[in-house]
Amino acid sequence: MDATHVEALTGMLTVLGILVLLVLPSLIGIAHERRVDRRIRQAEEAREKAGDQKSSSRSTVPSTATWYADGRRSKKLVSS
Repeated sequence: MDATHVEALTGMLTVLGILVLLVLPSLIGIAHERRVDRRIRQAEEAREKAGDQKSSSRSTVPSTATWYADGRRSKKLVSS
């Protein structure tokens, strides 16, 4: 193995090392996201098994659109 082969091997290993350093954080992030998604899915399944599904999933607080519509109706009644 002469100097040219050693330089080529060193260059290849350097490029491979840089590639690993660039890709590794992405792979760690993907693994973390999958783990979080799995925990969320397990929590939802556990909640469904516990019977929480019987209660209403909708909020009891009126939405902003409902408040706006109620305000418009009351103004209309006052001005009439």
